[in-house]
Amino acid sequence: MKNAARNYIHSELTEKIIRCIYDVFAELGAGFLEKVYENALVIRLTEAGLKVSQQVALTVKYHNASVGEYFADLIVEDSVIIELKALSEISKVHEVQLVNYLKATGKEVGLLVNFGDKVKIIRRVHSVAKTPVY
Repeated sequence: MKNAARNYIHSELTEKIIRCIYDVFAELGAGFLEKVYENALVIRLTEAGLKVSQQVALTVKYHNASVGEYFADLIVEDSVIIELKALSEISKVHEVQLVNYLKATGKEVGLLVNFGDKVKIIRRVHSVAKTPVY
């Protein structure tokens, strides 16, 4: 089914973000620290006309008490969390981290991006709705 991905939640936004990710990698290549890619991606996303928040504090609560704080690398358009890595390989624990960020913020869509030898992007969705999200 052609263009089926366009039916996913925030698919148009994530497609735009992914183009920016590849633009950054095409110019910088592999081998930099995560922070370099993060800062470059903020510039590229802003150039693309997107609202970007960097290093957003996320409070984790348990029984209405704050039990910890994490920092999401980027949140785009108040809708999509981007967790960046610059590793030779990402693991399942990084995907779990992203899903936990989605749970903590109530956001539904996240991208785990690894700027390793090549770009790897994993899209995760955590539905906060009672009805299925398509």
